[in-house]
Amino acid sequence: MSRGLRCGLLNTTFAQPGADGLGMRYARPKYVVTGVTALGGLLFGYDIGIMSSILQMEGFNKYFDSPDALATGVIVSSLTIGCFLGSLLSGPLADRFSRKITIMLGALVCTLGSAIQFASISRAMLIAGRFVNGLAIGFLSSVVPMYQSETAPPGSRGRMVSLQQWAITWGIFLAFGIDYGCSYIEGARQFRLPLGIQIVPSSILLFTMAFMPFSPRWLVAHDHIGDARQVLGRLRAYGHTSAPEVTEELRLIHRTIAFEHATKASSYWELLKRPNRRRTLLGCGIQFMQQFTGINTLMLYSPTIFRSIGMGSVQSIAMFQAINGLVNVTSTVPAILWIDRWGRRATLLLGTLLIIVFYLVLSLLLRSYDALTDLTSHDSVIFNLGPHGLGIASICMVYLVVASFAFSWGPCGWLIPSEIFPTHLRARANSVTTGTNWISNFVVTLTSPVLLQIAGWRLFLAFSIIMAVNMALIYLFLPETKNMTLEEVDTLFAGS
Repeated sequence: MSRGLRCGLLNTTFAQPGADGLGMRYARPKYVVTGVTALGGLLFGYDIGIMSSILQMEGFNKYFDSPDALATGVIVSSLTIGCFLGSLLSGPLADRFSRKITIMLGALVCTLGSAIQFASISRAMLIAGRFVNGLAIGFLSSVVPMYQSETAPPGSRGRMVSLQQWAITWGIFLAFGIDYGCSYIEGARQFRLPLGIQIVPSSILLFTMAFMPFSPRWLVAHDHIGDARQVLGRLRAYGHTSAPEVTEELRLIHRTIAFEHATKASSYWELLKRPNRRRTLLGCGIQFMQQFTGINTLMLYSPTIFRSIGMGSVQSIAMFQAINGLVNVTSTVPAILWIDRWGRRATLLLGTLLIIVFYLVLSLLLRSYDALTDLTSHDSVIFNLGPHGLGIASICMVYLVVASFAFSWGPCGWLIPSEIFPTHLRARANSVTTGTNWISNFVVTLTSPVLLQIAGWRLFLAFSIIMAVNMALIYLFLPETKNMTLEEVDTLFAGS
């Protein structure tokens, strides 16, 4: 991209305080920038949530000949394979063309994938559309948290990146709510409408992102110091580019990046060398562990769980799923408000402990339900609440697991990898850590419908054991990074 075009886009948004249509002079710029880019999170969440109730719809099953458990796993997990590939491609693209342009590319590809899904006339076309959407979500899920982390001030970086997770939960909630509304429609429109609506937010993201600034750290890394000062001035001091905090942050960024350019290579191999090896293991480990909380089993396949405990109608299942999405949205709010006060470690440890307890209770409730509805095995009933009582209690446990995840592993899973790597490796590192998330997601989403059929309640007992291991690993190996600049976090890990 030429300097003239780059500066033109910058000046469109940040020419003079108050001169632009976004109200940068009077609004807090960090919230405007974070809010616009969080549309990428909304698309991410919408794509995750939209298929869960669609798979139960009569119109969908009639049109696509009632996919079995394996076919269902393929349809759902085709998104995650695209996400995995997209996340790996995002690193080089974000380094070369900028974080901003990569986000815009993700929005464009998402629009294309949504159109393919909307027009699907076969399973293969539907899977292809979800794969294309997956490429887009791979771009967005990797680059958006990194962009937010690089543009946010140190004292509120956790809050800014947590807004991305909140947008994901809103996307899931909207998907569940739209599915519920469309469940009353007859025929193919019942599933086509929710699939096609994705085009609206992706188009809005593509348009509004054109008015957002480039990452100041990306600008410094490409020797555009003057532009970086202008962006920092707008983000930190309402246009006062000579403000002391702007000068000091620019000096620190420039010194760190100059040192990295002089002494360190920028390649994937660097992620496996000291002192980056620990960061890589930690970033990939956090993303891997986030998926093996089992959250996507609950978000994608909870309709299967609801049906197994006596909730029979499509409308009632869609309603319970919509409530599930609302729990996810509201429970993310504490992280937005207090994660920079609580810290990353304490938030993850508390959330993990609660998930362990609620999974254990859920597994026992489901075991009791199975025993109570099997007339030959009443001796193994642990909670004798009656079938209806056990069903309601199980649904409540699902909601409590989701709530515990939403304020802990949800935001921290994206925040920590986005802040622990040095600037010259951050894009490539985030592509690898996000790729780990998506390949883990693929395993979970592909196997969950089969495991729910075979193992039933034992699957949630296994998740509680996995979470106990996760808790020990977090306690032993995760350092605290709250209220540090990205350059200070770099120093923290430099001697690892």
